[in-house]
Amino acid sequence: MSPAHQPDLSRRGFCLCCLGGMAFAAGGGWLTPGQVFARARGIVDGIRDAAAEAPITVHKLRGNVSVLVGSGGNIGVLTGPDGKVLVDAGITASRVRIKEALQGLSRDPIRHLINTHWHFDHADGNEWVQKEGATIFAHENARKRLAMAQRVEDWDFDFPPSPPAALPTEILSADRTLILNRTRLALKLHDPAHTDGDLSVTFEEPDIIHAGDIYWNGSYPFIDYSTGGNINGNIRAVDSLIAAATDRTIIIPGHGEPASNKAELRAYRDMLVAIRDAVATLKKQGRSVDEIVAATPTAAFDAKWGKFVIGPAFFTKLVYQGV
Repeated sequence: MSPAHQPDLSRRGFCLCCLGGMAFAAGGGWLTPGQVFARARGIVDGIRDAAAEAPITVHKLRGNVSVLVGSGGNIGVLTGPDGKVLVDAGITASRVRIKEALQGLSRDPIRHLINTHWHFDHADGNEWVQKEGATIFAHENARKRLAMAQRVEDWDFDFPPSPPAALPTEILSADRTLILNRTRLALKLHDPAHTDGDLSVTFEEPDIIHAGDIYWNGSYPFIDYSTGGNINGNIRAVDSLIAAATDRTIIIPGHGEPASNKAELRAYRDMLVAIRDAVATLKKQGRSVDEIVAATPTAAFDAKWGKFVIGPAFFTKLVYQGV
C-alpha cells in the first residue's frame, strides 16, 4: 500500500471511521481518541450513523474467501455449501449494505460467525447475524466482555452489555479447528494482545490468515489496556502469525488495506519492537510519560505509521503503559 493511499483506505476500515474529519486539531496535530470523545459526546452513535451510509466494498482474495470493507473492522467471508462463514460482523447500522454485498458473493445463508475480539466495530452486528441463523464463536474472554458493561478509558466511553441474542454460544478456551465449505479453519487464541480476548482465523487451503486487530495495516494500532490488552502480548501474537505464514500467505488485518502479506506483517512487528524498546529504555531512565512523548521515540516510523487517528504521541502513551 502506498503512503499516498493509506489514509483513505484506513478511514474506511478503522473502527473510529468517522473521526477523520474531526481528529485533526486546528493546530495541525492529531487528537487522542479521548480528546475526540471529549469534544464530541455520543461519538459511537455518530460512528453507527456514518456506517449506515458508508459503502461496503468487496475484495475477492483466493478460493472462496473475500473481505468486506467499510463497516468497522475488515470482515472476512468464506462462501460454500455449508453456508457463509463470517469473521467479524461490523457495525449493525451497515446491515443492509453488508447483506447486499454478501448476496452478491453467493446465495448461501450465513451459518457461522467468528468474533476476533469484543470491540463494537467488530461485534456490533452479532445480533442480526445470529438472527440470520449463524452460530457465533469467540474467545471466552471476548464473550465475557460482551456480556458485561465495559468501559474503554482511552475512548472515554461506557459500553452496555450486549443483548442475549448477540452473545457467542461457542466459547473457546483452547484452539479449535473447524471444517466448513471444504476448508479447514484454524481458530487460534492469543494471550492478551489487542485485548485479553483475541483470536485469529487461518483458512488453511487457500492460505489466508485473518489477524483481527492484532495487526493494523499501515497505522499505529490501538491497544485496549482497559480490557486486558498489552504491547508485549501484541508483539508475541504478531510473532506467532509470522511463524505461521508463508511467502504466499494473504494476511487480512483488522484495519487498513485488506490484503497484506508476511513481509508487511514483519515490518509492522519490527516497528512495534523498536518503539517498545525505545520507550522502555526511556522509562527505565526515570523519564515521565510527557518527557518520553517529547523525546519522539516513534520519529523514525511516523511518516509511514503515524498519519491516522492513533498518532505518535498517543501511541507512545499506549506503549508506555505496557513497559
